[in-house]
Amino acid sequence: MKIPFGIAQIGKAFRNEIVARQFIFRMREFEQMEMQFFCRPGTQKEWFEFWKGERMKWHLSLGTPESKYQWHPHLKPAFYADNAGDIEYEFPIGFKEVEGIHSRTDYDLTQHQQFSKKKMQYFDNDIDPATGKAYGNYIPYVIETSIGLDRMFLLVMSSAYTEEDLSTPEKQDSRVVLKFPTRLAPMKLAVLPLVKKDGLPEIGRKIMDDCKMHFRCFYEEKDTIGKRYRRMDAIGTPFCVTVDQQTKEDNTVTIRYRDTMKQERVPLDKIKDIVLKAITT
Repeated sequence: MKIPFGIAQIGKAFRNEIVARQFIFRMREFEQMEMQFFCRPGTQKEWFEFWKGERMKWHLSLGTPESKYQWHPHLKPAFYADNAGDIEYEFPIGFKEVEGIHSRTDYDLTQHQQFSKKKMQYFDNDIDPATGKAYGNYIPYVIETSIGLDRMFLLVMSSAYTEEDLSTPEKQDSRVVLKFPTRLAPMKLAVLPLVKKDGLPEIGRKIMDDCKMHFRCFYEEKDTIGKRYRRMDAIGTPFCVTVDQQTKEDNTVTIRYRDTMKQERVPLDKIKDIVLKAITT
């Protein structure tokens, strides 16, 4: 590997907390995702800004509104760092850190070198345009990004959980819905035959066979269609397909969209494409 490059990993981390609090936001044992990005001394400031931007792009790519995020710079970084800050999300408990980004200079590798008695130097044979000579030996600088997986789970759940009042003058009604971005929803599609007879289950199973190799699907025949819709809302399934008598006549089904509850008729052979497009955009 040639500098610059990064090494990323995920694993258990432990915090010396006397009192764990705020549900799973702060725990004694948690999953941490971390990257150490090695760069040439003198380039750390531009790489810090690069990773600050890239990491925020990653967060926004999950479908969370940008207005829910903010950047919190550290006014007094640790003694070994020359820049540091946190990506914070607005949880129900306020803005809290979900990811830290730190420019740790050469402190980590220098400490390794000092106590292990093993050289941590890197020979860089690229040419320095200022001198016309190779950069030579140096101890790399490190940009660290560190993000809590449990906190990201809490972030996604907090962002998705919605209680909606659907009452009309004639009827009291409400629903609890998890508005997951489609790419994060555990179940992408529910296939719901209107009745358990007249060949509708067989058509539903055919839809399942066509889609299940591409994304996770759920099949259900039990209860009224309204109750099944509510169950799918509660687990965040973005699409429900209802197979009815008209399906046998024209090969179309009713597709229902979780967030708007709107329904439309679409051809059977378009279902997979609709879901895949939502996952990838």
